Amino acid sequence: MDANAVNRLDAHQTNAFRRALLDWYGENRRDLPWRRARDPYAVWISEIMLQQTRVDQVRPYYDRFMVRFPTAEHLGKAPLEDVLKAWEGMGYYARARNLHRAAQRVVGEHGGQIPDDAARISDLPGIGPYTAAAILSIAFGRDCPVVDGNVVRVLSRLFHLTDNPASSAARKRIDGLAGRLLARGRAGDFNQAMMELGATVCTPRQPRCGDCPVSPYCEARKMLPDPSVLPRKRPRKQRPHHHVAAGIIRRKEEVLIVRRPTDGLLGGLWEFPGGVVSKGVEEETFLAEEMKNSLGIDVRVDHAVATLRHAFTHFEMTLQGYSCSYLEGVALHRDGNECRWVRFEDLGRFAFPRAYQRLIEAAAERNEGPRPAGFA
Repeated sequence: MDANAVNRLDAHQTNAFRRALLDWYGENRRDLPWRRARDPYAVWISEIMLQQTRVDQVRPYYDRFMVRFPTAEHLGKAPLEDVLKAWEGMGYYARARNLHRAAQRVVGEHGGQIPDDAARISDLPGIGPYTAAAILSIAFGRDCPVVDGNVVRVLSRLFHLTDNPASSAARKRIDGLAGRLLARGRAGDFNQAMMELGATVCTPRQPRCGDCPVSPYCEARKMLPDPSVLPRKRPRKQRPHHHVAAGIIRRKEEVLIVRRPTDGLLGGLWEFPGGVVSKGVEEETFLAEEMKNSLGIDVRVDHAVATLRHAFTHFEMTLQGYSCSYLEGVALHRDGNECRWVRFEDLGRFAFPRAYQRLIEAAAERNEGPRPAGFA
């Protein structure tokens, strides 16, 4: 990384950069529902939803969520099950659990008002430096620079930063540049403009340099035939793959579902019982033994329902669903996880991971049961 990157823009150029970016943002920003008001609660919800999730996916979830939970008090007093159901399909469910816990703290400790200072807002579950800076600048007008993936990309190209931005030294330099460029007094608009530029113009692949309002200041455009090579990243590691078998166990008109522990991956969501199948083990044999060992019930594995692939952040999964018949026993999970027998058509009332939603939909298409309503 060039040690002189911070000094490439003088005061005049810095001011011209800010004006050009803010003028462009004023004319070209997308009409997003969370930008129509600066209510701190709405800003908070949108920022949490936008973490690792595309804007077009967030928009319908945000609208429904704000109708269902219009204030921190509504959110904090709602059952976690309702919050997870509203979040169903968006992934990264720890965000929903942290939102719920944070809302309870906001109501109990801050009178229902989102804190307006860095120390108190950063103390809430799920709010790290980026989210705190975004809320404080957008909702409260604080002069806090915001650095997300879009901003990292813009700054890496603007200043031709060639180090991996994941390194601590590179990130410290990037944070310093963001603070130096910040349009004080208009931090909220400036931060959103930087993120908007990265999301719509300075994109990861095929950046639209000809449409960029600040291209005269971009070192990558001057020095590289293809600015998209920045920022530099380490090669991705191959994700492990897990083979999971799950049983749709029928007892007359009901099927058995099990709730995952609140903490951990997909915490608090429901699924069909099963588990990871070891290489070389027959799935049908595994399922029958797993139901006996983990739930204390005997089942007959009847036939396969669907084979589904699903990618998580750190691993991939093939989910093989089977239709099973309950024979005998009382379903009690060995780890104390909650078990319920529910009618197939009522499965839509419960929050399931997306892979299991797809399994339910596949089962309904095979006439394994009436199609449940209520999935996102």
